[in-house]
Amino acid sequence: MSGVMLVAIALGLDNFAVAMAIGLSRVDRQLRLRIALVFGIFEAAMPLIGLLIGRQLAHRIGGDGNYLGGGLLIATGIYTLVDARWGSPDEPPSSSRPVRLVLTGAALSIDNLVVGFALGAYRVPVVLSALVIGVVSVGMSLVGLELGSRMSVAVEKWSEL
Repeated sequence: MSGVMLVAIALGLDNFAVAMAIGLSRVDRQLRLRIALVFGIFEAAMPLIGLLIGRQLAHRIGGDGNYLGGGLLIATGIYTLVDARWGSPDEPPSSSRPVRLVLTGAALSIDNLVVGFALGAYRVPVVLSALVIGVVSVGMSLVGLELGSRMSVAVEKWSEL
């Protein structure tokens, strides 16, 4: 199970980084919880989905999954930059929009599809592993959001960018 914990931490690092960036825009406590839960749900669900769709499809997605996830993250980042630069200051932060939050969570967890296949091959309890991955992801996301929020004081003017 220690191997699963290491995998969970490795997978949670990208959530931590993105959460820290989102935290710079000083999101409130309720939105922090929503962000962390969405990230955690996707991180936990993707390995299970990976097992369900089978090795054949995983082999096809394999390397392209990294490009797909990277492309989605780039698109989300560009949208955030455009919204921060030209959006209305009266609007809520773009990270609070449900569609964007779900897309970000999905993009961050595409690599977990492959993890689902690996977990099946190593005969670890997949549901328990997915739960561990999800809980670690929620925790790392909350820490990233808090750290980003605290850092926002230092970079006040440019925090949304």
